[in-house]
Amino acid sequence: MDTKLRKKPELLIPSSSLEVLKVAITYGADAVYIGGDMYGLRAKAKNFSMEDMKQGISFAHEHGKKVYVTANITAHNRDLEGIREYFKELKEIKPDALIISDPGVFDIAKEVCPEIDVHISTQANNVNYGTYKFWHRMGATRVVSARELSIEEIGEIRKNIPDDLEIETFIHGAMCISYSGRCLLSNYFTGRDANLGACTHPCRWKYYITEENRPGEYLPIEENERGTYIFNSKDLCMIEHIPDIIHAGIDSLKIEGRMKTALYVAAVTRTYRQAIDDYYTDPALYERNIPHYMEEISKCTYRQFTTGFFYGPTTHDTQIYDNNTYVKEYTYLGIIRGRNEAGLYEIEQRNKFSVGEQIEVMKPSGENILVNVNRIVDEEGNEMESCPHPKQKIFLDLGIELSQFDLLRRKEAEK
Repeated sequence: MDTKLRKKPELLIPSSSLEVLKVAITYGADAVYIGGDMYGLRAKAKNFSMEDMKQGISFAHEHGKKVYVTANITAHNRDLEGIREYFKELKEIKPDALIISDPGVFDIAKEVCPEIDVHISTQANNVNYGTYKFWHRMGATRVVSARELSIEEIGEIRKNIPDDLEIETFIHGAMCISYSGRCLLSNYFTGRDANLGACTHPCRWKYYITEENRPGEYLPIEENERGTYIFNSKDLCMIEHIPDIIHAGIDSLKIEGRMKTALYVAAVTRTYRQAIDDYYTDPALYERNIPHYMEEISKCTYRQFTTGFFYGPTTHDTQIYDNNTYVKEYTYLGIIRGRNEAGLYEIEQRNKFSVGEQIEVMKPSGENILVNVNRIVDEEGNEMESCPHPKQKIFLDLGIELSQFDLLRRKEAEK
């Protein structure tokens, strides 16, 4: 397919807070998806108050971007009236779409706020073009493909559905061990239901087996020499396969991670933004820059990378068997919020750093600038040698001009 014949796909980014929403848009998102205090699948995320949602939607619309609100829980009877009231509130602040998986919740949305588009969540298990056509007849404008689909299957769906029905697909982030994210392990072990947004991620735990006649004696589950983390998937990353994604006819490229930091969101957004734009400028430019994209995307926390199901069924190579930890090359230090009368730049500190230390400024333009910390000053104007207290408001001199939403990070020493 000639890329000139198809509109550039949307880059859709998760946001855990108003600040992260603004970072996502500043660093290149076309749209963001957020959750309110209820009815989304990230109960442990910071989530948005109604006032923060209103401010976030205004900020996005001022920049020509969109905001989608998740309401994709598997709803029980007790949830339905609350969902109705919630949608009445959302009707007033006008998000661009609601992300829904449950048919009952879908019906309430179409009744209460029919003017707001509805996108069908991956939780609805959307694996064939018949399902897409069904939701189109019901009034949905977009369907999110199940993560278990291949590029070939998605391309076949595109050929068999109406042109005005959009396909959204996850292309980066954590993978779930359960089909389309519908997991019962957390509920079984801890009473916290993944399908209501309270997952404890038991797929990342280490498991043993016991024999009934030997209680208390734990036998390791072996995977050859590799260890025992039998459910622990690598993270999805399709930055090297943008042409295949585009040629499959996907309309929205979705990044996973509504519990991630502003640094993660900025780095992933900026890198995919560049990759998509480079490909539409010149496919040869994109090919030349793949090593750069991989270098930048690896500066985020991640669990090694896989292409998931895009090129066929997964194998043992998509799992991590010896640990459940992230690879972490950089530490998030803070985000520039403004400048005071003394010419110092304000941040809310996220991790400790010190005067004299070398850190990196990450800019939305794509620049990464190494700087030295010349001064750290507290709110009372007192000089500080370091900033050990998380979320403390401090003021910095880094020796260069900075802008709002520049991010500060530090490269960690190799272990």
